[in-house]
Amino acid sequence: MALSWDDLAAAALARQFPDPAPDVAGRLTQVGPIQAQTARSPFLGLAARFPGTTRAEVEASYDSGAIVRGSTIRGTVHTATPEQYAALGATTRVGQRTLWQRMLKLEHSTLEDLWDATEQYAAEWRTPDDLQDHLHRWLVEHEGHDDVTSNAAGRYLSFGHGGLVRRPVNGDWAGQGAPEYRTLPPVVAAGLADAVLLHLRSHGPASRQDVAWWSGLGLRVVDELLGDLDGLVADEGPDGRTYVALPGAPDPRVPEGVRLLPEFDALMCGYDPAGRVRFAEQKHLDRLWIGANGMVLPPLLVDGRITGYWRATGSAMRRPLEVVWFAGTRKPRKAELDGPVAALETGLGITITDVALTREAV
Repeated sequence: MALSWDDLAAAALARQFPDPAPDVAGRLTQVGPIQAQTARSPFLGLAARFPGTTRAEVEASYDSGAIVRGSTIRGTVHTATPEQYAALGATTRVGQRTLWQRMLKLEHSTLEDLWDATEQYAAEWRTPDDLQDHLHRWLVEHEGHDDVTSNAAGRYLSFGHGGLVRRPVNGDWAGQGAPEYRTLPPVVAAGLADAVLLHLRSHGPASRQDVAWWSGLGLRVVDELLGDLDGLVADEGPDGRTYVALPGAPDPRVPEGVRLLPEFDALMCGYDPAGRVRFAEQKHLDRLWIGANGMVLPPLLVDGRITGYWRATGSAMRRPLEVVWFAGTRKPRKAELDGPVAALETGLGITITDVALTREAV
């Protein structure tokens, strides 16, 4: 019998909402890397999944190196444990390779030469300007010209290959302050297979399209990697695709009540766009993903379904909260918001002064 979208959702939610590990790094090991284009997202993502996780705990984990942040798969920013980050970095070098080759047009050296030189240079913390200047000098020395570092894309090429981690040089870990970069400290070597296993542990069951979208790898590469893994459990999904999972998966479960998820949450970004309907109606997904600027509204999760979004805008320590639910879905009860609001306050270290509920037709 084919799996339904509800079956796939319950299996994935069991992985994304487990019983908590004792520390932040352990919790990140459970649910997988968190996309962090918005610096507050890891704080919110952990607090929503593990209520009681504090801003101070997450900041201390960053400061100690128990968790790290940097530019990796698909050119995005992720927060991960160092071991997870190594797997993301290996994947980035393959998934982003065509882009780098097209932009740099290296004729006398290789991308590996450049990446090795960048990591040697960034053995100590470097600013984006330092790295951009290093890329310029390296290109002139090894290629005789530099056609890229004068633009924004070239700036990204100076730090975006997946081998560097970043920290804020002004502000704090939950803010959008200027970063500086350093080579990822030595960890156990990781490869593409580790990234596929990471995805299945965090988000499975997954289709080959889910793994490819999340990782930035091509489907042919994903097929080869999946084919090399032993013991995968495969089932047909509601869309005719094959969905694979690791053996010994946790029992399916749907978290009851309300959760306030972050921008770019894994329930949105861990899956191929066509596969996200396991968690929400397509029209609701279209409303959350703003095509004009590539931003994602912070999702509202009610009984395991994405049914709206929320806002607590601004940078003040005291701010109001608006919770928006889509017409035709279950309206959250005010009493159900007490726990999620407390988790939000603790996770970000803020105070919510007022809660408003708004219905939106979609």
